[in-house]
Amino acid sequence: MMTMNQPASAISQTLDLEAVRRDFPILSQSVNGRPLVYLDNAASTQKPQAVMDAISDYFSTTHSNVHRGAHTLGDQATAAFEGAREKVRGFLNADSTREIVWLRGTTEAINLVANGLVDTLKSGDEILLSHMEHHANIVPWQMLAKRTGAVIKVIAVTESGELDQDSFRELLSERTKVFTITQVSNVLGTINPVKEMVAAARKMGAITLVDGAQAVPHGPVDVQDLDCDFFCFSGHKLYGPTGIGVLYGRYQVLKDWPVFMGGGEMIERVSFEGTTWNECPYRFEAGTPAIAEAIGLGAAIDYMAGLGWHQVAAAERTLNERIQSWLPDFNGLQVIGTAANKAPVVSFVMDGLHPSDLGTLMDQQGIAIRTGHHCAMPLMARFGLPGTARASFAFYNTPEEVDQFFTGLKKIQRLFAE
Repeated sequence: MMTMNQPASAISQTLDLEAVRRDFPILSQSVNGRPLVYLDNAASTQKPQAVMDAISDYFSTTHSNVHRGAHTLGDQATAAFEGAREKVRGFLNADSTREIVWLRGTTEAINLVANGLVDTLKSGDEILLSHMEHHANIVPWQMLAKRTGAVIKVIAVTESGELDQDSFRELLSERTKVFTITQVSNVLGTINPVKEMVAAARKMGAITLVDGAQAVPHGPVDVQDLDCDFFCFSGHKLYGPTGIGVLYGRYQVLKDWPVFMGGGEMIERVSFEGTTWNECPYRFEAGTPAIAEAIGLGAAIDYMAGLGWHQVAAAERTLNERIQSWLPDFNGLQVIGTAANKAPVVSFVMDGLHPSDLGTLMDQQGIAIRTGHHCAMPLMARFGLPGTARASFAFYNTPEEVDQFFTGLKKIQRLFAE
């Protein structure tokens, strides 16, 4: 799933992109008088009609709170909600739904894990992460380190935008109590060898967490194969709604993890003499959950499975090949992150143009890209840049849109050369 440098011809069956794009209503609109070319998928993917229909159907026919109602609607809502949890379990190949915790997103999931270590870490313990992490996988650990006296160690990134494995081996030690790593860089698109790194960290006795936010749009994840303690992602990266995310926790670890938030549902029994907690995963799901959003995420998983993940991967490889065909002869364009194995993401700067100006000029052509530091200021600093422009592609983008993207950049180059 997470190897993207195979030839597209390895898959004989291809997606009908014209039909697929009709499933995503937003892709048919125009922006600034031009057909929309949406290339900000690393920030958030667009939603198929099937997801919107599932959410609408829930509110139209099934809406009720879950787990508590002694009536038909309550039973139906609970069945749909827990059915979505089972779909996530299957997508991740988790052993049990008791390992699947609903949260608001990746950020909350990482904070839950970090907060659970407040009473465990001590001064001198080490938290190992990398230079390419999203702020969501840096700041919670900084907060934890400040409270416990733990020390953060940072794995270096090479000029090509890959994790420096020598740096990893040098920093990993018996003092490493937490190892947390992104599976795919949101800035560079680099696909990291997380399975091997997790195995090395676990040998040292570290708790391991994989930030899978940028991995899940590209295919299912096998958490049992990764053998990590925790894995998290956000639904809106996986063609699902905002406001819903998932934390997978290995049951033997999760069952004893400190609770994160108190309230209804996460309790077994409450009295003024003391309170006992519910079983996993409900002990981490205080209050009324994001029911519609969870159902929508389940629908997104169904939709993508219906397309066929092999076909999705083949479409993305085709996009990567078209991207690579443009780069060798594109003067004045510096690509940041040139790893051999990467998602279809192009992070770049252009001579004489600030990224934010470039983003505005591309938007005038109907092309939506991202500019700035991409919530990865340390990575920008490592490359000596205040920010970049980033085009991130999804399976529903076409090779012709790749051409439009690069042609748009050349138009801007010519404009400023005059």
